[in-house]
Amino acid sequence: MKKNSSAKELLQKLGTLLALVILIAVFCITMPDKFPKIGNVMNILKQASINCLIASGMLCALITAGIDLSVGSNCVLCTCTIGVLVQNFGQTNPVLLAVCGLAVSTLAGFINGTLLTRLDLPHPFVSTMGMKNILWGLALVITGSKSIGFTGAGVDSLMWLGGGSIGRMSDASGKVTFPGIPVSFILVIIVFCIFDVFLKKTALGRQIYCCGGNPEAARLSGIPSKNVLTFVYALSGFMAGMAGVVSVGRLASANGNAGTTYDNDAIAACIVGGASFTGGKGTIWGTLIGAMIMAVIRNGLNLMGASNDVQYVVIGAVIILAVTIDVVRNKMEAKARKMAAA
Repeated sequence: MKKNSSAKELLQKLGTLLALVILIAVFCITMPDKFPKIGNVMNILKQASINCLIASGMLCALITAGIDLSVGSNCVLCTCTIGVLVQNFGQTNPVLLAVCGLAVSTLAGFINGTLLTRLDLPHPFVSTMGMKNILWGLALVITGSKSIGFTGAGVDSLMWLGGGSIGRMSDASGKVTFPGIPVSFILVIIVFCIFDVFLKKTALGRQIYCCGGNPEAARLSGIPSKNVLTFVYALSGFMAGMAGVVSVGRLASANGNAGTTYDNDAIAACIVGGASFTGGKGTIWGTLIGAMIMAVIRNGLNLMGASNDVQYVVIGAVIILAVTIDVVRNKMEAKARKMAAA
């Protein structure tokens, strides 16, 4: 049974990877003078970084059969918190700025988990939807609904984390021959390696899968489900905060109106990557592939000159397709289990 499950998981990963390869091939053929350029490839990696970080936390919530709709506003609030601190205190220590931003986001995630588990709300949709509006409102309040720029604000290290690169090369004339690998994407790979070990090798990681895949078995085996769920939402908040720290360098400004698509993109990345709304499924590397698919689609549409309206339509269609595939997959698995039981 375990071998069959592993084989299905491998086939699903290969199928998602194949979809990414086909998507890249289509854009390379249709825009050979733009899309395959090394500069654009590095730009895609940089663009994907924020979604990857947010999606890693979202994945854990989905594995528990939950969802965190507040990740986008949480990310924005983290960036705005850093912006307000810089604006009011000037040359503030970058580490302190990052810690403050991460603390705010983690606290918001912890509150999400607490509302869900201690008040016994019917579904995380309720608590996280409410928290989404609260956090977005706070971001607008503390910034006065204005954009705060980070240029020359003494946050060079944070700017480098989100906008810097490693391995940049130039020729004798000073022309850039290789733009370098984005630091933000290197951070993503490090974080995803940690998540892979955490979810597969640790007791808490296995408990997260158990709470989503079989809640009754989790209860009977003595797993403290409420504590696990509280941790998951605090972790989701922390990862949204990390994305907020990266966006300091990526966007070079703090804006309470930013990040309107972060929630949808993170959910889509997880579902496309093999996670399920029914819980108990999903891998961090599948989520990475899903996030890359989303980044490639957005980048390709931008290069084609597609308007934001068109992009919303396409991304919405991708989300609906991913959810439909998830539903069909669950029905097929349920049918297979019935046949096996018979």
